[in-house]
Formats: sequence, structure tokens, C-alpha cells
Amino acid sequence: MSDLATKKCVPCEGGVPPLGADKIKELLAQLDGWQIEQGYHLTRAFAFPDFVTALEFTNKVGALAEEEAHHPDIHLSYGRVKIELWTHKIKGLTESDFILAAKIDRLRG
Repeated sequence: MSDLATKKCVPCEGGVPPLGADKIKELLAQLDGWQIEQGYHLTRAFAFPDFVTALEFTNKVGALAEEEAHHPDIHLSYGRVKIELWTHKIKGLTESDFILAAKIDRLRG
């Protein structure tokens, strides 16, 4: 496992370039089950046995997002939670997206 989950997200003030393809590939290799969609969305779907368990996970992700001041798009449905991460201000990926992904993986266990 990488040390991404031990780092803190850094708020993006804009004006910085998004990560390039090589860096994205390097950081993605440190995560399990995440993929790149639309060229700059880091996504993963998590399966759960029911709605209540999926909702509990969603609430934990929300609390973590507040702690890290980095907020994903969260899609909740029966037995499924899909997380989408990207840095909205630059319409691209930063290291913070990968840090939060690693921390979300820790929540899932």
C-alpha cells in the first residue's frame, strides 16, 4: 500500500496545471480499483449488501471530505456508492484527489 493515505489534501486555489498523464498513471498504480473516466475523473464504485450500509459509508466519506476540505461527487443507490474525484477549480486531477481516494479505501477496509 502506498503512503498516499498518510498525506493531507491541499486545497487548490486554481491557477495550477492538472497532473499530466505520466503522474496520473504513477498515482493510479498506488490505488486499488480506481479508474480514470472522461480523462480527468478518478472513480470507483463500491458494492454493499443493502441501502443502509451504503448510506453509512456515504456518511463516512462525507465526514472525511469535510476533514480534508476536498469534496467528491458521491452517487448513492441501493447497495452501491460511486465516488468521483477531480479538482473542480482546474477541471483536472491533483495529488489531493489520489490522497482522498486512498483515505476512502481505508474507510472501506
